[in-house]
Amino acid sequence: MILQDIYDFNFRQLELSIREIGYGDQSINKKMKDYINLFHSMVSEIHFWNNLTRRQKLEKVSIFLTDFKEIDHLLDYFELFDENLSKKTLNSYLKSVSNQ
Repeated sequence: MILQDIYDFNFRQLELSIREIGYGDQSINKKMKDYINLFHSMVSEIHFWNNLTRRQKLEKVSIFLTDFKEIDHLLDYFELFDENLSKKTLNSYLKSVSNQ
């Protein structure tokens, strides 16, 4: 349930941001559909992330960031983030965010 709440919150915030920019309802619906499809595509590609080699991970990230120059650094960041996540519970992260 908490993961669903996080998912809903993130996409609600994204929708609010798009509205603030000034897009109309039809444009917002189309953009939200695009963003949700992109999110699910990313999740699908990284589902078995820990079983991939570094080269395979770079290829996965490159699918979505075609013009990004420093993918190696970004991958290092994700790897460190993943390592830190594995040492703590989701609730500990949520508490630290909600306390700020």
